[in-house]
Amino acid sequence: MIMPKISVLIPCHNAAQMIDEAIESMLNQTFTDFEIIAIDDGSEDDTKHILDNWAISDPRIKVFFKDHSGIIDTLNYGVKYCSADYIARMDADDHSHPERLAEQIAFLDGHPEISLVSCLVEGFPQHDVREGFRVYIDWLNSLKSNHEIQRDIYIESPLPHPSVVYRKQVILEVGGYQEHGWAEDYDLWLRLAQAGKVFSKVPKILLEWREHPTRLTRIDSRYSLENFLRAKAYYLKKGPISGRDAVIIWGAGMMGRRLSKQLKRQGAPIVAFVDIDPKKIGHTKHQLPIISPDELILWLNRYQRPILLAAVGARGARKLIRERMNDLGFIETVDWWSVA
Repeated sequence: MIMPKISVLIPCHNAAQMIDEAIESMLNQTFTDFEIIAIDDGSEDDTKHILDNWAISDPRIKVFFKDHSGIIDTLNYGVKYCSADYIARMDADDHSHPERLAEQIAFLDGHPEISLVSCLVEGFPQHDVREGFRVYIDWLNSLKSNHEIQRDIYIESPLPHPSVVYRKQVILEVGGYQEHGWAEDYDLWLRLAQAGKVFSKVPKILLEWREHPTRLTRIDSRYSLENFLRAKAYYLKKGPISGRDAVIIWGAGMMGRRLSKQLKRQGAPIVAFVDIDPKKIGHTKHQLPIISPDELILWLNRYQRPILLAAVGARGARKLIRERMNDLGFIETVDWWSVA
């Protein structure tokens, strides 16, 4: 039996209103040597009937039905049935551009060191795209190289899940999708990064990412800010701050406080906060001193293996902190990390 070059994995749950558009966008691909693995996760609407009709119309479409058990179980279930070495993720409510598979397959074929390739995305329908989603997409699209993606991986999830194509074996090597109480895609990216895998993006818009009020990221608590902070703290402790004897957090505001709480639960040795607000400098937060940026070198020199985490959520703050740390001669991802 000849295997397809790529499997397109589409998990579906109550997707009757939008699944036709998603499948049509795949059938309109310029690259045609693919299979679609559609997993109906116990839908209660007409999704099953629609998928059955698609499977009858095109032998490349393979449909599997299972009792409802959620996105993580559905994704792992689907990966098992993907016969190709490459797996493209696709959501049941998004649109892939006609050249998407061709571009991403060519990239992986030409770069054997790359484990996963994403692309640039655009939000749609335009009138439903909120300002926060637009800002997030602009940030995502600014990260193209492995260096940029890995540098910013503790800020927010740097890869839109339905935009990626990955090597199946690599995903299996790190244990597939896992349930930890936070976003399953962000968790996978963090595990891949800590396993030394390499990411990249095709620098073209190849996916239309739908904005709507019932997206999982809006209705599932696993995607809440608090659970993202839990994920960051867990993997920061396993990675960048492992073996450090001191953690200094730049940001005594809301983001810094909430992240420090999660880091303390992981046993991180937090010794101080940094802030530029003169009303905070000289005081304490969680019984730890709040110092000015001018005192930072003195504090870092007190320890053998210190690290700084920049956790200021205000727009534009990250750029200013980067400039200050660069001026001080500190290397990002070595001496310090942006985490907000």
